[in-house]
Amino acid sequence: MTIAERTELILHFADDFTALQEAVLARMNGICAPEVAAALEHTSLAGPIILALAHAEVLACGAVRRAELSAVPPERLRRLRVHARKVRRARSQADSACKEQRARRLAGLARPVDSLELRVARVVSPASFAECLRQELRDRELPDGTPQAPEAGLAQWAWDRKATDVELPAPVRALRDCDDDAFVQALLRDAREEENPYLPHDAVVERWSRHARAALAWGRYAIGRAERDVLDSPSSERRTRLDALDDAYQDTAVLAARCREALLLLTELRDRMRANAATGSFAGLIAQCRAAALVRFADAEPELWHSVRELTARHRERCLEQAEGCPHCHRALATVLTEAQPTDLDEGDDDGELPTVTLSAGEEDRYAVLADLPDTAVVAVADAALGDESTLCGYGWVVEDGTAGHGDSLASSSGEAEVIGICTAALSLLERHEDALVVLLCDSVEAVRAVNTALHAADPTAAHRTLLFPESRQLMDRLVRHRDRVQVRWLKGHVGHDLNETADALARLALRRATGRVAPSMARKEEARILRSIDSGRGSLAVAA
Repeated sequence: MTIAERTELILHFADDFTALQEAVLARMNGICAPEVAAALEHTSLAGPIILALAHAEVLACGAVRRAELSAVPPERLRRLRVHARKVRRARSQADSACKEQRARRLAGLARPVDSLELRVARVVSPASFAECLRQELRDRELPDGTPQAPEAGLAQWAWDRKATDVELPAPVRALRDCDDDAFVQALLRDAREEENPYLPHDAVVERWSRHARAALAWGRYAIGRAERDVLDSPSSERRTRLDALDDAYQDTAVLAARCREALLLLTELRDRMRANAATGSFAGLIAQCRAAALVRFADAEPELWHSVRELTARHRERCLEQAEGCPHCHRALATVLTEAQPTDLDEGDDDGELPTVTLSAGEEDRYAVLADLPDTAVVAVADAALGDESTLCGYGWVVEDGTAGHGDSLASSSGEAEVIGICTAALSLLERHEDALVVLLCDSVEAVRAVNTALHAADPTAAHRTLLFPESRQLMDRLVRHRDRVQVRWLKGHVGHDLNETADALARLALRRATGRVAPSMARKEEARILRSIDSGRGSLAVAA
């Protein structure tokens, strides 16, 4: 194959997604022509190959799920599962290859090395140095004045100044200025109807990457609902429902590929921003900002600055990398200074000692979280389990007196699934115990924080960062009305707590039943076995399924 022919093949793969995907899968299966395999090694195709495999991975999972829900021969199901594992492995390898390629590219980017004193000061007292840099940037009229992270802020500043005179197209401004819900809807239309050519624009790509996972979650939500329809349908309607499940997987495959594309484009944008900030006139301007910030730091922290200068001067006398500016030494030097600084506890007398609590083994995990509760409080543990491909989830909960419940719902994340378990358990127990305080324990920090945030604010929308789907949001709306009678606390998971282990088992059973992976008769037997394992000491158990 000539160079021109190879170039033409590379361009063909770059322009034709289907052809690229077929070639990548052929290479994965060992049936790829040598000239095609050589073309696929070109660096310009590293990103597109990831997108092709991300798309193929979702489709492979969809083929497996359809086979599981259909009467296909076991051997065919086995082959489909093998293929799905191969695609997942190939996608992981493509990710690694792309990261290695980027590392090599960045290694060749010449970046100026700040002075050793500046780097040590920035590490040993990041908050103080950051404030000095903010003040300097304000004086130089940084657009928003206070970047969240000065290092990233400098690159953004340089990039913004470079792009000041660029007029954005109206569709780009619309994507940039719309609210989050409208933006996610635009991403869904991009996947399901027509590709939006303005999403890759530099002014939009960061927002695209930030919301791409939410759009992907809505694709998985459609899969979960389609799965439910298949499982609930009579055999005469199953084929139609399976076709709808295929459609949901097709849409989600596009969303998965576009999610990867957004991440790759954002990474490429940030690399260009860093390169812009490290070269030419902007590099000199940024060096001036940092040097001026260091002068401010010296005035604000004179004793610390004296220590920094003294230590770096001694270090240079014996450092083998002194000629290169000691590029790798600043963190070790900062550690020396940090360890040498006195803490507030060193300055007090014995009255400043921190109190300690000693509990017997296991007691701190099992009972310390309940020590301040009234005897009338109803205490339950909730847990949840989330499916791999769709958003189907199972939840379970159990009370100290042996009352238990479980069910299934739809959740975008494990945190949202745990919130559903907490809310469902709390609402059920509030109805059963009209005057008692209801306390829910959960081993998910994210879920506990989300529920408590909404309860303390008396506003269910305060938890919307975790809660994406209507099922969880409706439950939170109902729970907030009873905020004065509900408490939610964190419990360390999987440390032998009987109620926690039982709630986990009920959640996993509920998920298996929701996905049709356990027969109803077997599910009932498993449920009975789980409930018998609870050592309530109070006779038979009440079940609220």
